[in-house]
Amino acid sequence: QVQLVESGGGSVAAGGSLRLSCETSAYTNSKPCMGWFRQAPGKRREGVATISSGDGRTAYADSVKGRFTISPDNAKTTVYLQMNSLRPEDTAMYHCAVSWDCSLGSFLTTLKAAGQGTQVTVSS
Repeated sequence: QVQLVESGGGSVAAGGSLRLSCETSAYTNSKPCMGWFRQAPGKRREGVATISSGDGRTAYADSVKGRFTISPDNAKTTVYLQMNSLRPEDTAMYHCAVSWDCSLGSFLTTLKAAGQGTQVTVSS
């Protein structure tokens, strides 16, 4: 059974940075895609970033391109989301997840498992 445990959330002023971590047993070639999605109160879930377990290709939501970076550690047991230039609209619960499809349009509809999430709050 896939286990995903997020950490690294917190409160930060606009323009600041946070790095989220996801400890996982899922980052293998048998689990095609790792990624992060977020959900703010009253809003739909939004795919933020994905990375292919096979070739390392990444995909980002337009809203975070150039500011967020997804990457694994060398042992491929942890997936990170480096978030820079944070904005108040980035405030949400961030979840790590594993999916069969790395395209942001399908990532959420093919989820295999997701973590409990870590809260990110950005103040203006």
